[in-house]
Amino acid sequence: MPDQSAFQIGKHRVPAGTRRTVDLPVSVLSDHTPVSMSVHVAHGRRPGPTLFVSAAIHGDEIIGVEIVRRLLRAPSLDKLKGTLLAIPIVNAYGFMNHSRYLPDRRDLNRVFPGSPQGSLASRLAHIFMTEIVGRSDVGIDLHSAAIHRTNLPQIRVTPSKPETMELAEVFGAPLVLTSKTRPGSLRQAAQDLGIDVLLYEAGEGLRFDEFAVRAGVTGILRIMHHLKMIPARGITKLKAAPIQSSSSFWQRAPAGGLLRAFKTIGDEVEEGDVLGIISDPFGELDSEIFAEEDGLVIGRSNLPVANEGDGLFHIARLKRNDDAGATIDSLTTQLNEDPLFDEDEII
Repeated sequence: MPDQSAFQIGKHRVPAGTRRTVDLPVSVLSDHTPVSMSVHVAHGRRPGPTLFVSAAIHGDEIIGVEIVRRLLRAPSLDKLKGTLLAIPIVNAYGFMNHSRYLPDRRDLNRVFPGSPQGSLASRLAHIFMTEIVGRSDVGIDLHSAAIHRTNLPQIRVTPSKPETMELAEVFGAPLVLTSKTRPGSLRQAAQDLGIDVLLYEAGEGLRFDEFAVRAGVTGILRIMHHLKMIPARGITKLKAAPIQSSSSFWQRAPAGGLLRAFKTIGDEVEEGDVLGIISDPFGELDSEIFAEEDGLVIGRSNLPVANEGDGLFHIARLKRNDDAGATIDSLTTQLNEDPLFDEDEII
């Protein structure tokens, strides 16, 4: 089979069988400092799909940056077929300032597909759609919860093609949540182009979480193997199928005060279970937080200070026959024992 042709991105050409980090100019700061979006292009010698993996669309979601770093050190990329586009930091402005947003105070994930004549956020979104999404067959977008919140590793997907849900299950996160796309989001804009994107949510903003990182790296490698982009070297098969959910809800604070949480991410709850207690600072009033329905805690607030109405526990509704606890225990044990993470060159 002949080698594939060079990969064109921006003004750069990456020959088949090579890897290169290229800088796509975005803007110039007020002090004349140029800012670019860096893309690592791994272009295999043999033809195959083009997959993009992006992180830090929200600048404070640093777990995805670490996932991409470890992914790029995976030995199996030496046998890559097709092309991997890895963008560890999409929103460099927010990343440098430990902020979710861009300097124009916009959320980048609400302005896609963007415009070359629009706001700073809109221009960055346009570059990403043109140079990355438009050249890809499928994408994986890495996110975490906002600061002071944490998420159970989960894949969120709105499949427009049957194979997309199959990819979500192949990824092997503890939960697959079918959710609608939001206007202006990367997922929505990509889907309009016929390109499905898996959204990986895990961990907390501005914090590392080893379990979330391991689940992310392993999941991406599983998908790449499923797409026949890399060999199976070091990639273990799933011991349990991910939990499926098609809806979720937030359990909110019934009063303001200090939160003592009794449940955390990964805990299965039944209707009427006490999730936590909110007490006033004088210890005169305790307000119990009850689960309104059965489900699985997939996100929660880490901040003890709560105002009335704050979202405290994010709960996914489950099918009656799902044994969520057993599934999470099995996947957690598998990740902790995975030989992939015993290799020095990855860690």
